[in-house]
Amino acid sequence: MANNVNVPSEKKDADMTGATCKSSPSFSTVFSDYDFYLLGEGKLWKSYEKLGAHHRVVDGIEGVNFVVWAPNATSVSVVGDFNDWDPGRGAMHKHYPSGLWETFVPGAAFGDVYKYRVENNGAVTERADPVGFYAEQPPKTASVVADLDSYHWHDESWLERRREDESKWVRKPISIYEVHFGSWVRPADDPGRLPTYREVAEQLVDYVKRLGYTHIEFLPLAEHPLLGSWGYQVIGMYSVTSRYGRPEDFMYLVDLCHQNNIGVIVDWVPAHFPKDSHGLRRFDGTALYEYEDPRLGEHRDWGTLIFNYSRNEVRNYLISNAFFWFDKYHIDGLRVDAVASMLYLDFSRDAGDWTPNKYGGRENLEAVDFLKELNVETHKSFPGILTIAEESTTWPGVCRPVCDGGLGFSMKWNMGWMHDALNYCHEDPIYRKYHHDQMTFSIMYAFSENFVLPISHDEVVHGKGTVISNVPGDLWQKFAQARLLYSYMWTHPGKKLLFMGCEFGQWKEWNYDGSLDWGLLNYDDTHGGLQRCVADLNKIYQTETALHDLDFDWHGFEWINCNSWEESVFAYMRKAENPRDHIVVVLNFTPVPRRKRFGVPEKVDYQEIFCSDAPFYGGSGAGNGLVKTQGTPWDDKPYSFEVLVPPLGASFFKPVWRDKDGLPIDKKNYAPWL
Repeated sequence: MANNVNVPSEKKDADMTGATCKSSPSFSTVFSDYDFYLLGEGKLWKSYEKLGAHHRVVDGIEGVNFVVWAPNATSVSVVGDFNDWDPGRGAMHKHYPSGLWETFVPGAAFGDVYKYRVENNGAVTERADPVGFYAEQPPKTASVVADLDSYHWHDESWLERRREDESKWVRKPISIYEVHFGSWVRPADDPGRLPTYREVAEQLVDYVKRLGYTHIEFLPLAEHPLLGSWGYQVIGMYSVTSRYGRPEDFMYLVDLCHQNNIGVIVDWVPAHFPKDSHGLRRFDGTALYEYEDPRLGEHRDWGTLIFNYSRNEVRNYLISNAFFWFDKYHIDGLRVDAVASMLYLDFSRDAGDWTPNKYGGRENLEAVDFLKELNVETHKSFPGILTIAEESTTWPGVCRPVCDGGLGFSMKWNMGWMHDALNYCHEDPIYRKYHHDQMTFSIMYAFSENFVLPISHDEVVHGKGTVISNVPGDLWQKFAQARLLYSYMWTHPGKKLLFMGCEFGQWKEWNYDGSLDWGLLNYDDTHGGLQRCVADLNKIYQTETALHDLDFDWHGFEWINCNSWEESVFAYMRKAENPRDHIVVVLNFTPVPRRKRFGVPEKVDYQEIFCSDAPFYGGSGAGNGLVKTQGTPWDDKPYSFEVLVPPLGASFFKPVWRDKDGLPIDKKNYAPWL
């Protein structure tokens, strides 16, 4: 009965199965009774297969089926190229009680531009499709009928490995290169033009592969009206931004990444949306997607509106959108933006400007339930994907499974580590001894969550400077300290994330409307050396099991010496599950070379497998090579060795296990300077 819509009786209109229409269209609906039920429950996870604009054939006639949710509208029409933007020729039919409006337009086709004309008691607005799959290039605001199913993918083996490795990623190296697509590189012949997904794809993939990253993370690529928002004020959550090309072009980029064993993470913004008149704000004349009460529904600082997580259809809209990116674009992870703003009702609000929850607390219980459901359902349907929380508070259990009382994220950004490390490195070396605890404190909580260590886009904007510009000293010291900071980062427990440009020492703050300063790589001893250092750190991080196997387990880290505060020297071990597989790391945050003794657990030779002070990276060459261990107890260890700790430098040492003939078992060459 659900598909027989040629029964216009009023009795039928009142049928609560939900599949009937207010008026009698000349086509059958694409919805079943069960679809309507699931949508009402907020559990139609692939609603994008029905909502939005879809090519359809009805009685041998080709056209496009349009569906939009606007329960409080008094009338809705689809207007576009196919009907000369005449609302009288695009009237839609309302499904009760779901609030969905639907129509089939014969002759409409891929590439047609359209909007919804939404009326509420005489007030009329024209809106972009909330589930539109493509849009006009800003500043134009209409949606475009798009074909998302004709691209032929070549990443089957990647997706199969991802499924098979569903729970193994925890013990694998993850090193993420964070990219704002529009400003990574601009076309050489026209720097004022934005790049396209296809023209940059091979160059970006080759670069990321050469530097040894395992993943690319893109700042938001969903359609956004303001380029200066960096993508974080989203209008079209289902539309990959047309600024850089068509949907199939982005599919090509993701596909190429997968063919080169590079994962793709996309920043995702379910916390808020802008107030632009063609977007979601009061979509059907009422607070539909947002809360009515501005104390719940508005971010004062950002000038945006907050999604109403208490409404089933809104939660469904957001979770379905997460499914959409995994399903249609094969991405491997979502980095969820501004999670803290979702968790707390009083986030960035003065007293009296927020409403407590039903228990009188400050926690947004509806948002908490949404995040839990998001993580449960996406991980269940797409095994092996990652969800990463940008969460800056001490909310407990962000990465704990939902069944154990957590939020269910795969990982969380370690904002505390980032701020402590950067603040410490900004100090003049002579004063760092007074801030020693900033470098030791992170280990106190390093294993409370599955952490990503980020040096992100937020740290190179808004007057903060850049990594290389903020460290003190002359030119040599600045680059030495950048290499030292990254050496510390790559050996500290946790996965890694570095924003583009930081890997070669960009001086200027990031400009979203320009290109990275690639010409700096002509200065080979400084910028080129730093880039080579990052590439080798990635190589060693992936090669050495001890540096990634137990990233989220306290058994994977052990202090050797954290008390040399007057010298600003640190020494620790990173360990794999097999404790014989370990790396000794020594760091010197002063420009004074120091010969020091450190305790070690084994009576074997240790090979220096990395030194950030190597001439290959632009350093002074104060390395050690092969180091002999003595039977002198030190640092509560039975043995020890004495090494030269380079100025503003880091050295990594690996035990040399030998066969019965005394020959090294492991003959790997780690860096060109060895």
